[in-house]
Amino acid sequence: MNSPAATALIADDEPLLREALVRLLANAWPQLQVVAQARNGREAVEQFEALQPAVCFLDVHMPGISGVDAARLIGHRAHLVFVTAFDQYAVEAFAQGALDYLVKPVEPARLADTVRRLKERLRAAQPALNTEALLQELATRLQRTTAAAPLRWIRASVGQSLRLIAVDDIDFLRSDEKYTSVAWRDGGAPSEALIRMPLKELVAQLDASHFVQVHRSVVVNLRSVSIVKRGENETADIHLKGRSEVLPVSRSYLHLFRQM
Repeated sequence: MNSPAATALIADDEPLLREALVRLLANAWPQLQVVAQARNGREAVEQFEALQPAVCFLDVHMPGISGVDAARLIGHRAHLVFVTAFDQYAVEAFAQGALDYLVKPVEPARLADTVRRLKERLRAAQPALNTEALLQELATRLQRTTAAAPLRWIRASVGQSLRLIAVDDIDFLRSDEKYTSVAWRDGGAPSEALIRMPLKELVAQLDASHFVQVHRSVVVNLRSVSIVKRGENETADIHLKGRSEVLPVSRSYLHLFRQM
């Protein structure tokens, strides 16, 4: 027996990720009507108030009002599903709070389980959980986790697609005006992509034991360094494992390699 028709809102600051979830939901739950898409938490709350969808899929990290804060404003008036790229520690916070969540990149099998639970709640006319206390605790835990843990994934544009790149696969990052070029290994093959975040802002979120700034416009993953060749005027060049690019080391950062 099919579940009755339901309506949903999807909130994510990346249009390609929103569209990807729309397509996955169309396969997993054809009866579901996605009545609104929002780019941030503020828009999500506004769209919810206007359309009152039964289900809200909320990205945790969005500019302005976060997904968790938006959920607190929506409250128990809708069934909430969080979409997160966080690591296992943060996912445990969702699980312990009995909140539905999906991990990016969203896997069809996991989405199918979430859809099954939502259908059961809607079919039984179960009210949405009163999650005010849980969301307060979740906001606190996620804030603590985000502040303490280095970045694990980066979202980057590759052609017309959006990719989730594991930070461990990144060889180096290079400033490109308002953007940052990310050089990483895609299945072992050298690849590059652009992200809409300044290098200065990005480097503050990386693990300082592995990623170091070697030039005002370059940050390198030390695990990717093959050889450092000293040059003239207290400079050097970095040669990388399996890549043809040669990265400059300016005088201000040469001390990082004196013991190498």
